[in-house]
Amino acid sequence: MGDPSTDLAALAQRLSALLEEIHTSDSDESWNEVETVSQTLANALRSRDGPDDNHSILGRTALPITLTSLFTLSLHGSGVPDDKYTSVVFELLRVAANICMDHDENRGRLLEAGLPQAITSLLEGYTESIPSPPHTKPLDLTEAHLRIIRTSIGALLNASIGYEPVKIRLISLEAPITILKLSMAIYPTGFWSNVSTDISDLDVASENAWAIRCGLSNWSWRAISELKDVKDETLPIFTPDFLPLLVSPLLAFLPKPPQESRALFEPESAFASSLIDADFENLEESCMLLESLSLDVEDIRLALARGLDFPAEHSGVRCLSIILDFVEHGSYPSLWNSPVLDDAERKRKEKAFNICKAALIKCVVEVAGEERNEDVLWDDSAPEKPGGLFVYRMVAWLKRYVQDMDATTAERAPDAQSTFDREDMVICASLALGNLARREKNSAALVSPPYSLAPVLTSTHLLSLSTDVKVKHGVIGLLKHLAQAHSHVIQSALGKARVIRCISESGVWDEKADAMADVVQLSAIGVVKHMCSANVEHTYALVLPSSRSPTSPTGLAQVLALVKRSDSVPIQSEGSRVLVNVVKSLWSNNIPASTTADSQPSPIATGTVDKEDLLDKQRKRNAAIRTVLTPESTSILASLVGRSAKYPLLVNEGVVALSLLSTHKEGGPLVLDSLTVPLGLDMPASPADSTSPLTTATNDVGSPTSTTTSGNTRLNTPRHPLDMLIFTLKNVDNPVNFPVEVRVNVCSFFIQLARHASGEELDRVKATVRPVLESLLLVPDKEEMLAKAVQRVLDAWS
Repeated sequence: MGDPSTDLAALAQRLSALLEEIHTSDSDESWNEVETVSQTLANALRSRDGPDDNHSILGRTALPITLTSLFTLSLHGSGVPDDKYTSVVFELLRVAANICMDHDENRGRLLEAGLPQAITSLLEGYTESIPSPPHTKPLDLTEAHLRIIRTSIGALLNASIGYEPVKIRLISLEAPITILKLSMAIYPTGFWSNVSTDISDLDVASENAWAIRCGLSNWSWRAISELKDVKDETLPIFTPDFLPLLVSPLLAFLPKPPQESRALFEPESAFASSLIDADFENLEESCMLLESLSLDVEDIRLALARGLDFPAEHSGVRCLSIILDFVEHGSYPSLWNSPVLDDAERKRKEKAFNICKAALIKCVVEVAGEERNEDVLWDDSAPEKPGGLFVYRMVAWLKRYVQDMDATTAERAPDAQSTFDREDMVICASLALGNLARREKNSAALVSPPYSLAPVLTSTHLLSLSTDVKVKHGVIGLLKHLAQAHSHVIQSALGKARVIRCISESGVWDEKADAMADVVQLSAIGVVKHMCSANVEHTYALVLPSSRSPTSPTGLAQVLALVKRSDSVPIQSEGSRVLVNVVKSLWSNNIPASTTADSQPSPIATGTVDKEDLLDKQRKRNAAIRTVLTPESTSILASLVGRSAKYPLLVNEGVVALSLLSTHKEGGPLVLDSLTVPLGLDMPASPADSTSPLTTATNDVGSPTSTTTSGNTRLNTPRHPLDMLIFTLKNVDNPVNFPVEVRVNVCSFFIQLARHASGEELDRVKATVRPVLESLLLVPDKEEMLAKAVQRVLDAWS
């Protein structure tokens, strides 16, 4: 017996000779021998475990070029091979697939010879006979052609695994969509299990053919996955043209109208098990790809939205509608109850199925969250359905959930599942609508008839202690977008629905809820922050105890407690801004500056005004003021000022709120005390006494500093809130430039502080601040507005 490598090299030489013969005389005998030689080579190359490196030896011969030439000639100028040549094409493909298996050098040689390109062209030839999706029956092909397509995909897979040059070339040739088109047409998901009895083609029930179709589907996903995993993320791999193909598998998992149908194979058979797995693989891969594309590719998000009302966008396939149908109606196939699946496998599939739905929910939310889709998904052309079909459907999901839960709660056990207990749909609808409610007109439509969503969103089924955090995330996020609009219609609807009370009673700010995502707590803070800035009645709802549970912590108390214990800077800042808006709201309603917490309201004019109503409002206001006149409040506001060196807006808001509190005779001393409380910010070591309550008046002396990358430039780091006020006035070596309006407000604050505060502590503040103010008057080209404000402070303190 000769050396095996020598024998294989001789076979490769023989193929080269046969190529020359075919160029001279294209005879059946030559092609028959090509088939025989190729089959022998392919069989020998199936494994790399032998003593000789036959793959490298053959790769260095003319075999790659010979394969490409023979492959091209075997098509005889046609897009697909004639039946007469299917066997030889099949064997040539096997050689190509096996010679590049785990062999980068041979992958490169095949690419240089043009074989992957030629194989892609062959697959494109088969796509010409494919009808538009969705496919009602499998593409009619003989087993010989099915084997060619499957092996072609296998060859491309082997040639591209971990090898970028082939991947890039195949992507440029749009091989991924060509492969997916063929896969979906050859193996339509679920067709085998629900075949209409009027199908007359008996060949469709060939088990061998379906085994090939099934394997082809699996190899297709593997090839697409490999091509997707390319280093150059800028390559346009997936375009909107993929969408009709990707949504096709979803249809197989939707309820079907009653009809006479049957399965091609016994559901209890082992073969049926393979087909069940293939169906589910199509679903899983499609859903995961839809999710990732909607997250990463803007064109995909835009196309899905456009296609909702204009099916021509996807050649008549309503892709987004199919996704929504699957989310709402998709269910486990009855075949999963077949004995062929054991309980463990069935549960695994059910869990994975639910993950598929979650992936598509993310897809829907991302499409709705695309800014450019707002005008596409929100359609005002139908007054009876404000916002259009998408909005109408999302609203219906929310209402249906609440109505169904209301109808079943009284009749079911506490832990029983409702017939429509679909929290995932609530999450999808609330997040999607939240993304579309960024415009005031849209928000107004959602809270107005016929939708009137506010009381739905505050239902105990959507907002309570027992509500799942993911549901709260969606519902509170939507409420936040609604609350941002200061429209009377919107604020009135939210007030009537007791939004602030419901959020406060939902447990979102409880200490035991801190494990939930910060974003949910932050959204809830956003709701009350916006509502308190728009309406004093909303402020009362947050600040005063509820008549239903007068001993429970108020919403404001919960927010401030969260601010103090949270490590999240956004929660600390936004929670403090809630208090800012509360103070501004209470002090903007004509509260006399000298009013004490216990004083009687001022005389009220008589006439048509309801005197008792005004007295009640005054009592509420006084009670609310007493609630915020605390060391806790002034400390939180002063801390907001002290830690916001990079954010002039936050410094300004804190200063304004402190100024307002200082107008109250009980507030001034509290504010004064808060100015010297250490901030506890991280800072480098300083020779200065860290316990000193105040900085000195001269620049940087006694103030801790941090060094920037610009050499000797030193940035101010406040030790106390008063430091930050001084840094704001000086506006030197701060992380950002403070507008003159903020610096003027600081001056106004110092004037107001002295009206209701006194004593040694105030004298120390004046002694610290006065030199800074005097130095500002000496600055060349000083701003007139600031100079006047500084002079007013000095005059008031004189």
